[in-house]
Amino acid sequence: MINPKDWLEFGQKFHGHKCPAMPMGLRVGAAAMNALGVERAKDGQLIALVDLGDDHCATCYADGLQVILGTTFGKGNIKKTHKGKWAVTVIDKATGRAVRVTPKAKAMLANKQTSFFKDYREKGIPASKVPDEVVEPLVLNVMNAPDEKLINISEVFQYDLKEHPHSFNSFVCEECGEMTVMEYGRIKGDMKVCQDCASK
Repeated sequence: MINPKDWLEFGQKFHGHKCPAMPMGLRVGAAAMNALGVERAKDGQLIALVDLGDDHCATCYADGLQVILGTTFGKGNIKKTHKGKWAVTVIDKATGRAVRVTPKAKAMLANKQTSFFKDYREKGIPASKVPDEVVEPLVLNVMNAPDEKLINISEVFQYDLKEHPHSFNSFVCEECGEMTVMEYGRIKGDMKVCQDCASK
């Protein structure tokens, strides 16, 4: 069983500030791994499909998921679905077994009614500038609430994962000189170029 509390300090250092959303990602990610009976991904063993969009509150949640699941932007095993929600589907690549976990709407609505949001975040004050005495109780509440009060966990189900293998083919763009993955290249006249140079 993975314990999200073991990852809080590292998660806050990685994320850069204290807020309730990153710890929520820790809790949700831990619940997903425990439901599947899997360990943190050292390579690409797990895939996380996060229903976040762009330009909305609480996207900090994704950093909690990255930290605890080991699904990272660099490894390419975390992807946004751009649905503007906070659910995540975690898939064990070896078995195709998956689980969908989401914070309870009631818990998220309660956070939005606090001083952290009303007096600071909604007024454009960065989370790193919110006084510790305002944000710390929210972090503790997220980290200490029982699962049944905080998150919804689906039954484990089979997920048909269609993945493409990583490409190791690349070339040097003949116009800008930058390394480019072959599958993203373009032909411009008689030159092999990157997309940026192709569009000039």
